[in-house]
Amino acid sequence: MSDVESRLANLEHRVGELEDINAIRRLHWAYGYYIDFNRPEDVAELFAEDGVVVFLSGEYVGHAGVKRLYGDWIAGRFTGGRPGPVDGLLLDHFQMQDIITVAPDRQSAKGRFRGLLFGGWHDDFQDTREEFMPQQFMEAGIYENDYVRENGVWKIQRLDYKMQWQGNYEDGWAHTTSHLQPAEKLYPEDPVGPDRLLPAEEIRKTWPYRHDVPMHFAHPRFGALLAGQQKA
Repeated sequence: MSDVESRLANLEHRVGELEDINAIRRLHWAYGYYIDFNRPEDVAELFAEDGVVVFLSGEYVGHAGVKRLYGDWIAGRFTGGRPGPVDGLLLDHFQMQDIITVAPDRQSAKGRFRGLLFGGWHDDFQDTREEFMPQQFMEAGIYENDYVRENGVWKIQRLDYKMQWQGNYEDGWAHTTSHLQPAEKLYPEDPVGPDRLLPAEEIRKTWPYRHDVPMHFAHPRFGALLAGQQKA
């Protein structure tokens, strides 16, 4: 291969990587909009056939598990099972600060995003609010996700959401203990439960407890050593 051909091949690969990054960013941002408006069927179609969601220390597996979480669990808890938007309900997920790393063969990738959530019910529309839920709340978490190219289309392989904090709006995070706690029972014993629980040593207690979220990417200056990807 000549020098010109080599440079052209490298440029084509780099352009492909940039296109992949934009596609994955669009995929994850679309996920945020679909969960805002309670569209579990559309959410499920963003996942690979064997995709997994990790939520409250439980794993929801495959399209059936994804729809159980975003349809039965979330819709049941927030909208009374109705598709959104629902009058008087705020459930906005902001997806931001993305760092996406595409594998050399461009068939898989990893992504880290920060999520920020504002939720709650207007005074005149509280018929779908469960008693233990605060009327207004805020939440933030970090995603460390895996993506895969499935039949030429980028899909979510593993969406791993790690809550960082949660606060009732009136009290603030300084005076709030999370209203969401780790899952304890599996489906079908719990009709909206996960298919699997994380190992006992990986169970994540929620706010005010905090957890490290290891970064998949190498430090831009110091490389893999500080990312914990290799030993000194």
